Amino acid sequence: DRILKGTNFTKYKQFVDNCFKVLPRQALHARTLGFEHPHTKEWMSFTSDVPSDMVECINKWRVYTENSKDM
Repeated sequence: DRILKGTNFTKYKQFVDNCFKVLPRQALHARTLGFEHPHTKEWMSFTSDVPSDMVECINKWRVYTENSKDM
């Protein structure tokens, strides 16, 4: 019944809009990236932690999905 009236969709849309405020960019990240340098042929490897805004958004989704199981 709540779905037919739009209550669940409205809450979901508000949640997604809030996530875009936290993370207003593409959510692309590579923890580790490696390749052979095209000129020197040296193997190059880079490691980077997940950015804090992405971690915050991931945590929001975890909480949201856990709470959605109770519905």
